Amino acid sequence: MATSSRTSRTSRSSTKLGLTVAALLAFGLTLSGCTALFPSSAPPATDSQSGEEIEQTDTDVFTLSVGQCLNDTDGTEVTEVPIVDCGNEHDFEVYGEFELAGDEFPGDDAIDEQADAQCLDLFQPFVGISYDDSVYGYTYFTPTEGSWTDGDDRLVSCLIGDPEAKVVGSLAGVAK
Repeated sequence: MATSSRTSRTSRSSTKLGLTVAALLAFGLTLSGCTALFPSSAPPATDSQSGEEIEQTDTDVFTLSVGQCLNDTDGTEVTEVPIVDCGNEHDFEVYGEFELAGDEFPGDDAIDEQADAQCLDLFQPFVGISYDDSVYGYTYFTPTEGSWTDGDDRLVSCLIGDPEAKVVGSLAGVAK
């Protein structure tokens, strides 16, 4: 039996999140069925002010919801992600999600194209300004072929982050 995961993918954010793409690739959201655009091998999260390690809770990537904040993960296919309180420093916030249509797995390229387009459409309503005018970038988790086939995974989770630094607080309505 195949393990379900999601994949982390690179999107338009790669131009803004250049270095973060490496982090996101480490963030590598491939949930044994979920894919994220940016993989990383992130060290423990620490508070920039105090230097103390931030409490993280590993959560099933299939249970992510809008408004949750998380840090980078290792690999491109992930099953769990490190969720943190949005009031603490974090790498990403889930700002949107949507279901892909279809019974047959459309392929990674088709999924990436749909995810990139829809995450871009969801960006401005969440942030308050267009992607092109924003300092923030985005990436997403997408189903893998295994999670699509084995678990009926059709969910894309859109993630926003700052390509230059960790974020404290929600980016909802930040208009930057």
